[in-house]
Amino acid sequence: MPNPLHEPNYRTFRTLLIEARERRGLTQTDVAQRLGKPQSFVSKYERGERRLDFVEFVVLAEILEIDVNAFVADFIDRRNGVSHHHP
Repeated sequence: MPNPLHEPNYRTFRTLLIEARERRGLTQTDVAQRLGKPQSFVSKYERGERRLDFVEFVVLAEILEIDVNAFVADFIDRRNGVSHHHP
């Protein structure tokens, strides 16, 4: 069972992933096809029913063209209550 103290962090992580997917104009199905997974795989990690491991995140970052350094900085800022909006 996940530690409830960590849940806001995972919610932030999921939000950043959804925003990255939407910025690329991709649907969950588009991402799933590129991952070679069913659409439910994307839905489950976006809803928090499944967690991504590091390797899965790196592959997803490549598909979504995420700048991992900027992603981590955004995560830390949001975790600390600082909000940035990217075009």
